[in-house]
Amino acid sequence: MNCSARILKRPGVRLLALALAAHSAALAEEVGDRWGTADRERAYYPIVDVGIPKELVIEAGAFETLPDGRIAVGTRHGDIFFISGLDEAKPRPEYHLFATGLDEIFGLAWKDGALYVTQSCELTRLSDRNGDGRADRFEVVSDAWGYGTYHEYAFGSKFDSRGNLFVALGLSSSYHSQQLFRGWSFKITPEGESIPIASGMRSPGGIGFNEHGALFYIESQGPWNSSCSLKFVKEGGFMGHPASFNWYEFASNRGKAPAEPKSGSSVLVESQRIPDLDPYAVIFPYIRMGRSISGFVVDRTGGTFGPFKDQIFLGDYTQSILMRATTEQVNGVWQGACYPFREGLSTGILNIHFTPGGKLICGGTNRGWPVRGLKPYALERLEWSGKMPFEIERVSITPDGFRVNFTKPVAADAGGAAASYKVTTFTHRYHQGYGGPEVDQTAPAVKSVTLAGDGMSATLVLDALTKGHVHEFDLAALRSRDGEELLHRHAYYTVNQVPAAAGTR
Repeated sequence: MNCSARILKRPGVRLLALALAAHSAALAEEVGDRWGTADRERAYYPIVDVGIPKELVIEAGAFETLPDGRIAVGTRHGDIFFISGLDEAKPRPEYHLFATGLDEIFGLAWKDGALYVTQSCELTRLSDRNGDGRADRFEVVSDAWGYGTYHEYAFGSKFDSRGNLFVALGLSSSYHSQQLFRGWSFKITPEGESIPIASGMRSPGGIGFNEHGALFYIESQGPWNSSCSLKFVKEGGFMGHPASFNWYEFASNRGKAPAEPKSGSSVLVESQRIPDLDPYAVIFPYIRMGRSISGFVVDRTGGTFGPFKDQIFLGDYTQSILMRATTEQVNGVWQGACYPFREGLSTGILNIHFTPGGKLICGGTNRGWPVRGLKPYALERLEWSGKMPFEIERVSITPDGFRVNFTKPVAADAGGAAASYKVTTFTHRYHQGYGGPEVDQTAPAVKSVTLAGDGMSATLVLDALTKGHVHEFDLAALRSRDGEELLHRHAYYTVNQVPAAAGTR
């Protein structure tokens, strides 16, 4: 019996489940229509239920596309199913059990006829040697870390171009690393070497590559993290939470631990004092943009999924929503923006994945923490209807402001008026307390706006750009040339660096 099954059989779990269900219902009522756009979103990105046989529990924590087009799904119960038919117009999927007996699967990657599975205790290679469709060889690829409590999740990436896999390890609790290397990230090489590459993680929700191929992970709000954020993982990096410094003596390749961060400072200030600490690339304003962000994936569908190709899509567990993000590197530092995308999913989202047909599969559970979605688990599919939404396509920084791109041409009257572009900013204290408020709010003036002749972008000049601040855009006044309001009026850009003007250094 795997660890999850044992937990479910403990006395009192049924009462806890009932209490969580009641809390979930209250949360759904409290949050309501999060962005006020659920009905409008449906016209562009309908949600299609993927049927799950009633005898199965599919709490999906990881996905992978197999060479034959089927989708492998790993669950929190420790099962792996191969599913066919997910791209059909009216899906009637077939489920094939490939493996069982694992624990809390949050990473799947296929290579050379084998499935690499990241579970809490290890990275395991599964293969089917006799060809009967069931895994019959389970090989430990890496168990370089410790595992002892429910909080100690492990998240795995896909393979990079050199055949490496990466694992992000949650702490033993919000404030403690009690098992070996908890709070670290590992690189596992094709030769099977396990290399600790970065410390300072708290409670990751996923690890993978951004649209430019750089390694990132999602961090959860909590101690030393006032909001959820997307962070760049560099070799030798420190991700911000010092609880895992106790394992540096076991990481011979990493040298001494960095200096302790000063509680109550700012990430920008501390990153200048602690070279291993990079500013957080994209900060997600708490509640407005998720509460517990989870797995993410880049849209490589080439436009099959709509106007956001090569952007990052992310799930959120608590609010049962999907979001977008874009990143760029400025003066060698990563930063970028996040945007609302789709609400109304049926359960807490743990992971998402694009099918071969360019549809987005979303899966998860409501087990463990309250969530907005009312189903205990679900598999759902989002697809683009073909109708173009009027959206903020992306926000990029300029030397004296921002360029905002749109998915449809903007009407010239409002689009060319500075008063149509409302920008405010805030930051967070970088401290050891759990979460934290938005502070140091400012309201920079938009001095001028230049709307492109085709109406597809606007260049804003601001009277100030504040490093270390999230710049929030509210573009409710804009209309498309055919009279539409923006489907989502907000975007949030994290400024770490400001590019130099052309011709300057």
